[in-house]
Amino acid sequence: MAKWTPKHEAPEPLEGPVVATITGGTIVWFVLFLAQLPFYGWFDDHGHTWWLWTCLAGGGLGFIGIWYVRRRDAAIKRAEAERTA
Repeated sequence: MAKWTPKHEAPEPLEGPVVATITGGTIVWFVLFLAQLPFYGWFDDHGHTWWLWTCLAGGGLGFIGIWYVRRRDAAIKRAEAERTA
């Protein structure tokens, strides 16, 4: 079987408000966790506690993502400033 090779170049990655996007997503994960927390008993009775822990993990990983993209943005801005100077 022959290996597949693309016939065109990959598009450039989209740049946008990355920090705002990651921050918004993190907030959504924590809001979902807090909204489900009063129903912990129901989730436990039906074997769905993983829903709560998934939301908490999403919020926690979001904090790591916020830290990462803020440092990335700062590095991009430093490199741009060095290039123009």
